[in-house]
Amino acid sequence: MNDLAVKIKIQEADFDTNYENNNLIVNNTGALVNFVGTVRGNLESSEKILSMTLEHYPGMTENEILNIVNKAIKKWKIEGVTVIHRVGRLLPGDKIVYVGVSSRHRQNAFDACNFIIDWLKTNAPFWKSEELEGIKNWVQARDEDTLALKKWNF
Repeated sequence: MNDLAVKIKIQEADFDTNYENNNLIVNNTGALVNFVGTVRGNLESSEKILSMTLEHYPGMTENEILNIVNKAIKKWKIEGVTVIHRVGRLLPGDKIVYVGVSSRHRQNAFDACNFIIDWLKTNAPFWKSEELEGIKNWVQARDEDTLALKKWNF
């Protein structure tokens, strides 16, 4: 655990998933799990999403993400964690978020990755608005996402 690698970035630029995955594979890695979230093309109601804009409070956002990553590090045996979250205006199909976790064993990597993304979906200090045909809506946390976070009992 002494060589635990943690990387947290908030950025407008796209990211390379393969590059990030390769950086998480170290000598002690037996498993690598990642999640990549993208902008949907439409809502459940079939309304077309033209774009999504994400805003954040620099400094505070990174600190909050680091706090949740530290909880994951205390709970699961992991070798590395990378969280990249994009901000700015994104189009359907654009990547929004990358969470990568490496571990000696797969279950630790799966659980830590799942926990981090559940937290990002509900509690991370990002403000998201979706632009539809002539309408702009602020995105609210979904009940399913809030319930998913409760299973972790932190």
